[in-house]
Amino acid sequence: MTEARWPIDRVSPQDEPAILALNNEHAAELSWLEPERLSFLLGEAFYARRIGALEAFIMTFDQNARYDSPNFLWFRERYPRFVYVDRVVVAGEARGRGHARRLYEDLFDHVSRAGQTIVTCEVNADPPNPASDAFHAALGFVEVGDAVIHGGKKAVRYYTRQISG
Repeated sequence: MTEARWPIDRVSPQDEPAILALNNEHAAELSWLEPERLSFLLGEAFYARRIGALEAFIMTFDQNARYDSPNFLWFRERYPRFVYVDRVVVAGEARGRGHARRLYEDLFDHVSRAGQTIVTCEVNADPPNPASDAFHAALGFVEVGDAVIHGGKKAVRYYTRQISG
């Protein structure tokens, strides 16, 4: 099976060690996770999927999740219903294969079937991430706010995308 045809699968408990390793390789962009925290978050997730053995993964939460991320809480204070993209990670050797786009497109379908109408996310503003800004704009996300978090160590921009039901 070619890489581009690898299915998008639900994340299972057996995937957690590989997800943890990939996540923590990108802790500067995301946040470091301990195994127990990852298990908890996956249990709270609205949508968690992977491609291949672990070419890429995505983890999202809806407004009902028990989650204390300042970015998630920013959206919860402003939107009664939403799906928040907490993290999308593509392994270095798998970049450029369209995995992030496929995961987002599958998420949009899942969100629509669930009756949700808004997908949210944040992108680092400091340090800047122009590639991510352009990627999210191409997917139809629009900027709706910004914040400085973690005691001034990080600045982010907040985005939403409307999903038709």
